[in-house]
Amino acid sequence: MMRPIVALVVFVLAALPALALGGPAEGVRVLHCGVLLDRPGEPARHNATVIIRDGVIERVLDGIVMDVGVPGDEPAEFIDLSDRFVLPGLIDCHTHLTFQSVPVGERVRRAMSETTNHQTIDGVVYAQRTLMAGFTTVRNVGSAGGTATALRDRIEAGVIPGPRMLCSGPSVTVTGGHGDWTNSFSPALRPDQGPETAPSDGPGEVRRAVRARVREGVDLIKITATGGVLSMTAAGVDQQFFQDELDAIVEAAHMMGRKVAAHAHGADGIKAALRAGVDSIEHGTYLDDEAIALFVETGAYLVPTIHAGKYVEVQAGIEGYYPPEIREKAAAVGPVMQGALARAHEGGVRIAFGTDVGVGAHGTNALEFVYMAGAGMSPTECIVAATVNAADLCGLGDQIGTIEPGKRADIVAVVGDPLGDVSVLQNIDFVMKDGRVFRRE
Repeated sequence: MMRPIVALVVFVLAALPALALGGPAEGVRVLHCGVLLDRPGEPARHNATVIIRDGVIERVLDGIVMDVGVPGDEPAEFIDLSDRFVLPGLIDCHTHLTFQSVPVGERVRRAMSETTNHQTIDGVVYAQRTLMAGFTTVRNVGSAGGTATALRDRIEAGVIPGPRMLCSGPSVTVTGGHGDWTNSFSPALRPDQGPETAPSDGPGEVRRAVRARVREGVDLIKITATGGVLSMTAAGVDQQFFQDELDAIVEAAHMMGRKVAAHAHGADGIKAALRAGVDSIEHGTYLDDEAIALFVETGAYLVPTIHAGKYVEVQAGIEGYYPPEIREKAAAVGPVMQGALARAHEGGVRIAFGTDVGVGAHGTNALEFVYMAGAGMSPTECIVAATVNAADLCGLGDQIGTIEPGKRADIVAVVGDPLGDVSVLQNIDFVMKDGRVFRRE
């Protein structure tokens, strides 16, 4: 009896996307904007009109225009944002929408008693929080099995609300490395894994791991080039892949049309990944002058994730929240991540916005802007990192990142002036994605 009931629920949800998602994208919507930052990095416009047809930006006009040239038999919805600052939908290049950090005891309990199905359900909640915070696109760089790709596909189909997602699936990692979720497990509890999820060692295995993930439908490849803070092992945060393995990963990924995001804390691992040709370094905690020169030479992006660093630093001070092997790494890494961004920014490294939420709380993504400003980035640079640069890193610069004719209507608005105080982006009160309004206050 259960299967017909489940099928009916899925059918009903699929049949009612307009009700769930704030109305259809079809038709004409006209936004009257008090201030419009249509191309971050260039001056904002005062009083502007954005005309959207079927979820795509059709025209951007100077002034508050009422007669927008729509035929009389085609009604237009006018949305008054004349007291708001309007800008492109924000992009977070480093998220984990299918989980959120919990104390070690709860982490072990979930590993022992829950399945990846639970993570997919959690992802439905976290995806909506992320969208409501003004983030209309994310890269989800690390998730169990097919949890994130399933979430991505249902969001894209209009069944549930959430940001546009680019998914890596499980990270490519070495045996015992950061990303090997069986670390510290009894051998009796380690499941057999296929190449799409198992750790990989040697150039041949890592190539197969990349190809297996592509077969599973990922949009990019995530690798753990160094150790990490939250892995249940005292293996440090330095390089964990050999250079020939990193070279093989990048070659295989690029051959199959996928960019590579490299988790990397230690300077040796950062530089090895950059030499291999990765497209972005996530975290970059202990970068040095040689690493900065390699960033500039290769054009790779740094995705700083200070949000996560601040979070683990605080949690490391709570007795029992982390086991000793994690607590020691968190206490060391967290306090230095903001300084790494400052050095990278001064050195001319390209920066793309990313938070690592899932470590910290979903929906608080915009707190990263405050930390970026604290590292010496101007409000304009912070916004460019979360729009133009992030869209470029995602490979979607022709679709999102600016408010221009022909691009998707991903648009957010806020009270206040983020070009004067970027922290106001923590209070987004209008969210449109693909022409649908998800939040309006």
